[in-house]
Amino acid sequence: METDLNALDLTYLHLLSEQYPNAAATASAIVQMRATLHLPKGTEYYFSDLHGEHEAFIHLLRSASGTIRDKIEGLFGNLLTEAQRDELASLIYYPEQILRSKKLETGDCSEWYRIVLNRLTAVLQEVAHKSSSSHLVSFIGSKYRSIILELLGASDTHAKSIYYQEVISAAVDTGIAEGLITSLCYLISQIAVDNLHIIGDIFDRGPGANRILDELMHHHNVDLQWGNHDIDWIGALCGNLACIFSVLRIALSYNNFDMLEDGYGINLRPLSMFADEVYSGDPCTAFLPHILDQNKYDPVDSPLAAKMHKAVAIIMFKLEGQLIRRNPSFGMEHRLLLDRIDFEKHVLRIDGKEIPLCDKNFPTVDPADPYALTEAEQALVEGISASFRHSSALRRHLDFIMSRGSMYKAVNGNLLYHGCIPMEEDGSFAALAIDGKEYRGRELLDQIDLVVRRAYYQHDEKSVDFMWYLWCGAKSPLYGKDRMTTFERYFTAADLPQAPKLREERKNPYYTYYEEEETVAAILRDFGLDPASSHIVNGHVPVRKGESPIKCGGKLFVIDGGISKAYQSTTGIAGYTLIYDSHGLTLAQHRPFQRATANSVAQTFTKTRVVETESHRILIEETDLGKEYMRRIAALEALLACYRDGSIREKSAR
Repeated sequence: METDLNALDLTYLHLLSEQYPNAAATASAIVQMRATLHLPKGTEYYFSDLHGEHEAFIHLLRSASGTIRDKIEGLFGNLLTEAQRDELASLIYYPEQILRSKKLETGDCSEWYRIVLNRLTAVLQEVAHKSSSSHLVSFIGSKYRSIILELLGASDTHAKSIYYQEVISAAVDTGIAEGLITSLCYLISQIAVDNLHIIGDIFDRGPGANRILDELMHHHNVDLQWGNHDIDWIGALCGNLACIFSVLRIALSYNNFDMLEDGYGINLRPLSMFADEVYSGDPCTAFLPHILDQNKYDPVDSPLAAKMHKAVAIIMFKLEGQLIRRNPSFGMEHRLLLDRIDFEKHVLRIDGKEIPLCDKNFPTVDPADPYALTEAEQALVEGISASFRHSSALRRHLDFIMSRGSMYKAVNGNLLYHGCIPMEEDGSFAALAIDGKEYRGRELLDQIDLVVRRAYYQHDEKSVDFMWYLWCGAKSPLYGKDRMTTFERYFTAADLPQAPKLREERKNPYYTYYEEEETVAAILRDFGLDPASSHIVNGHVPVRKGESPIKCGGKLFVIDGGISKAYQSTTGIAGYTLIYDSHGLTLAQHRPFQRATANSVAQTFTKTRVVETESHRILIEETDLGKEYMRRIAALEALLACYRDGSIREKSAR
């Protein structure tokens, strides 16, 4: 067979031959890929709006949102007691802790190790049955790889059964049982979640965004769609001072000192000294932190935290004012409020009306130049921004968010984005000008993606400023509201007659139109997807009690269900997981996470409902990965033809 290839094709095939050096290696890869196409598709998990709730999220991830417990139920429901099934599940989720407590409780665990290794082998075989051997090998660390591969091949035949029991006994007798058990547990959790999609807002409110990111960085297949809170942190590391003080304000308002100081090494000592002095007689009542979690390493008493919170908020409003003034194209002049204060009458002048202020103490604001920083504030800004800039932990996490993240992702017929596609009142796509040119719909998100990368990697000044607009701008697809009324919520009373209007943040028309089939179809078409078979998966806006997360007859899912404790009074639940496996789509609804106690296991009670069932089991060949495999197979077949007709010389096997 002669090949008919141009120079570029041959160059590519020569490069490919470095990986597949001869006909045997090439043919072997083709066989493996073609066989893989006929396996069931892997299970995809969609999470949104994690907001720093590391304990709940890590539990959901390690338990595959309850799926692993279901596997245990199916395997051992008639063989083990409920307590034994619970113990096995907890071992898989938290192997080190369970092993430690079992040793303290039992002493010699040899017999328990043998029993558990048999049970874990059964669970591993159950979750691994959809994976090819090569795919499984990529998950398994080198330390116990040969043993785990043997266990994966365990069968019920008499001879083989004796063999596998001896493998397990030898592991116990040689003292490696604990390490092997731990490896099996992590392997089960990893394989159960084949693809992980995080649809925005890892940061803010909860105490452990840094711990969530550590966990995500160990996952084998994860992508991120940026949320407005993520963008705020990216902007902070880019050097946007308004973003730095915005993320700092939110962290202080939720008492997240451990994350700032211990997690990211942000030095808050100068801020605490400044705030304690400047606001010494001020109760800062409106700035008392929401204490949803206690700090372990850096406890700060509430009165001091409130003073620090107020100091940061005032600096933030000044920095935002400076940014708005140098960027008139943002159209954010209505958010310039410090210069609308009458400091003698203690009122805020808006729309010709005088609104009384509930907080009248502005010791660092110069009425003649309200957006100017004092000398002490300027020193704080420089010190704190240096802390952000020099935080290697924060840089490592945001490098990961940038490398795995984007404004949106289209995968296997699902369109994922965090906030909205900005719309006008008539339902048409709204335009946003960037660098003097207007963009809408998909083009807008593509252009914003480029701007974010310019800001992060090139530190382009205009792009860095734009990061703040993405956080709170009226036409930002990540924010989706007409304004952010932080100032009004701090400084005007909630019981004023004008309060509802003052504090109102109107949602973009998108949130009305996304119930309409024509709108959802128009969005899907704009992103190159077929409206008949595709869906939108959305986050950002918590689904309130009594509201369905399923919109537009099942074409759009809003999966912000309140994994953050800050939202659970609004949602009545503790988050959703959308699960897409080879059988179809399932929505898991979670109740608040419960930590393990002496008498109970850690858990989030989960209720699931099937929202769409496929007419047949979906195979890998029908997925985006399958299409990629087919392209690779075509290239390998061309390489094989070149080897066989001599166009490319074979190399000896290595």
